[in-house]
Amino acid sequence: ELVIYNIKGQKVKTLLVPESQSHTVSVVWDGDNDNGNPVSCGVYLYQLQIGDKPVASRKMMMIK
Repeated sequence: ELVIYNIKGQKVKTLLVPESQSHTVSVVWDGDNDNGNPVSCGVYLYQLQIGDKPVASRKMMMIK
């Protein structure tokens, strides 16, 4: 799964990552939170997790 956090470290959205035999997978976030409400522009962090284990974390910018 791919978990998106705001700059305060609060979880915003959890996206399921489809299983793939290739090393490339695309995931699209439509800019809403887990409740379906749109989030504001700004910096967000995302973390790729396999099971409960974090694999990678990066920063991204939400621009509308």
